[in-house]
Amino acid sequence: MKKFLAVILSAVMILGVAGCSSSSTDTADDSADEETSEEVTEGISASDIKVGFIHVGDENEGYTYAHYIGSEEMKEALGLSDDQVITKWNIPENEAAYDAAVDLAEQGCNIIFATSFGHEDYILQAAEEYPDVQFCHATGYQAASSELSNMHNYFANIYEARYVAGVVAGLKLAELYGEDTDAKIGYVGAFSYAEVKSGYTAYYLGVRSICPNVTMEVKYTGSWADQALEKETAEALIADGCVLISQHADTTGAATACEAAGVCDVGYNVSMIDAALNYALTSSSINWGSYVTYAVECMINGEEIPVDWCQGYADGAVYLTELNEVAIAEGTEEMVEETFAAIVDGSIKVFDTSTWTVDGETITSTVDIDGYNGLEYISEDGYFMESELGSAPAFAFVIDGITELNTVY
Repeated sequence: MKKFLAVILSAVMILGVAGCSSSSTDTADDSADEETSEEVTEGISASDIKVGFIHVGDENEGYTYAHYIGSEEMKEALGLSDDQVITKWNIPENEAAYDAAVDLAEQGCNIIFATSFGHEDYILQAAEEYPDVQFCHATGYQAASSELSNMHNYFANIYEARYVAGVVAGLKLAELYGEDTDAKIGYVGAFSYAEVKSGYTAYYLGVRSICPNVTMEVKYTGSWADQALEKETAEALIADGCVLISQHADTTGAATACEAAGVCDVGYNVSMIDAALNYALTSSSINWGSYVTYAVECMINGEEIPVDWCQGYADGAVYLTELNEVAIAEGTEEMVEETFAAIVDGSIKVFDTSTWTVDGETITSTVDIDGYNGLEYISEDGYFMESELGSAPAFAFVIDGITELNTVY
């Protein structure tokens, strides 16, 4: 895997398109028509297309299961048969990813999705060797800089849902301890990459919008999906005095620890209610079906797939799983609706620089900060423009109020 600073360099993707856009066929003049005709190729009949998926895990862990549900939604929406979708399970982030991609291409897949960060280098290698196959990689950053017309990155504005999940947690803390509490909460992270830092920061800012004096400890497992280790890590955070736990890791391990300890839990990818019936509040999740359906439709229609794609709550790409009525604080449902609406209308900017500091200082520019490649991520009106310069998360600050207990790259 790459170190998290490499993810920050997603900003070099100057060709990226941060949003869901396909080639326009409604052009204003002949020159635009000519440009469009170069971008659009002959489509593939829905009955003939073949789609491949490379998953880092299987349907028993949350992240892969969420992606699998997305593939099933795509299959149903486009009327594909079971034999038109080939799935590779439990593909590690090593040469096996390349082998899986080659096998899918040789089996006739027209488009291949690879779903884990560490797959990217191997997918790039396969994309070079199979120029007639479209390769789409989740959470990565190298598609635009590769200049391969058949290589694409995609993600979603999960930070929006994480912020709102933080609001849910904050309301529960306020109910238990009062809004002025200086309680400590914990976070089980997989790796100390920008993707994870961005997510835990958004979540923490949501908590702090309700309880401004709360602090948070983050502890990394060094694995995307290790149920026993995630449970152990959550237990360690609880033993250290953390009164509420959340996660960027893919199993129910943390939720299981929380249920046993009587500590509230906020999950990721899927609902954790089955694992923590009395203490799971909600989970933030990505609707992967929104992208995979769109990308396969592009193939069917002969339309160009954007080199970078990223959407949020307004487009149905991120959401919260069901609220656990036996655990949430009173008024949570209404506050969730209000907060999502405020994010959509722009009155809440998740990474508003007036709401966080680093070593006591407000960050006003990223141009001279190591890792940002001289690019400006701070907008003129003062917020960090996450996933606007490229789909991959780039926020990698450890803000005041958060303590990382270890780092794992």
